[in-house]
Amino acid sequence: MFKEYPVAQTAAFYLARAEDAAEEARNATLENVRERALRAETSWRAMASQAQKMADNRAQRASEPTN
Repeated sequence: MFKEYPVAQTAAFYLARAEDAAEEARNATLENVRERALRAETSWRAMASQAQKMADNRAQRASEPTN
């Protein structure tokens, strides 16, 4: 059922889980299961966005000169 994911919880990890949730929603026959999967997809995508912002901020700080 579950696929292999990177150990670190990166934006790629969260996006992969979002895709799994979207697939679950597409394959669901029960409306409540479909709705749950769509809510999960939304949450995973929000976490991916936040993880990407944090990674971008870290990269920006790392490239700034130190005093």
